[in-house]
Amino acid sequence: MTPPSPPSVPALQVRGLAKRFGQKQAVAGIDLDVPSGSFYGLVGPNGAGKTTTLSMATGLLRPDAGQVLVHGTDVWAHPVRAKRIIGNLADGVRLFDRLTGAQLLTYTAMMFGIPRGQIAQRTADLLAMMDLGEAAGTIVADYSAGMTKKIALACALVHAPRLLVLDEPFESVDPVSAANIEDVLRGYTASGGSVIVSSHSMDLVQRMCDHVAVLAAGRVLAAGTVDQVRAGQSLQDRFISLVGGRHTSGGPEWLRQF
Repeated sequence: MTPPSPPSVPALQVRGLAKRFGQKQAVAGIDLDVPSGSFYGLVGPNGAGKTTTLSMATGLLRPDAGQVLVHGTDVWAHPVRAKRIIGNLADGVRLFDRLTGAQLLTYTAMMFGIPRGQIAQRTADLLAMMDLGEAAGTIVADYSAGMTKKIALACALVHAPRLLVLDEPFESVDPVSAANIEDVLRGYTASGGSVIVSSHSMDLVQRMCDHVAVLAAGRVLAAGTVDQVRAGQSLQDRFISLVGGRHTSGGPEWLRQF
């Protein structure tokens, strides 16, 4: 009899993750399992704790409590080892924007220890993939918001991470570039990589993700496959029913008087 295959180690395991800022409990004991090879969506209203959760999960913000494992490696016990397999597009993190796009990618590749002979090709490939070839020699400080988002994503990919964590990756990105990036991410997950994406776009999450978690007030309200979570509704309607807060009125009367 053939022995059963060992269970796959999750790309990300979060247990009891918590963070408080003063009197505000931003994250209140979150548990999450992101299967290896999955495209996992993290959705929630503003202030739900998404960015704080991702910052703690990727080693950018120390939690008050809890544990984070990336492919079995404890992020806070072994941060250098864990960060080598994480690609992170974080919200609000400054880039070295006095470098050109090509220089920034080269510098990032060197930081991750990519062999010198491979750096030029990786830089060229990523610049072409992000439609930034013509801007390769322009300093990042002169990039538009969308171009800055794309060069930051390229930096997250340059070391071929096993887990890619993206906080609002398509914000300010034009539709053509967004479609190209979607194709790259689908190929990445098809080859065994794992993606976690935080987004306010329910259509994007329902179209691209196979798993999703809904957060509100620092807690997980629902998590599982997209079909399990949406329970026969659109993800948008299911999200609103879980989170609440929708106003059904047409607004104040004075706003409708012209």
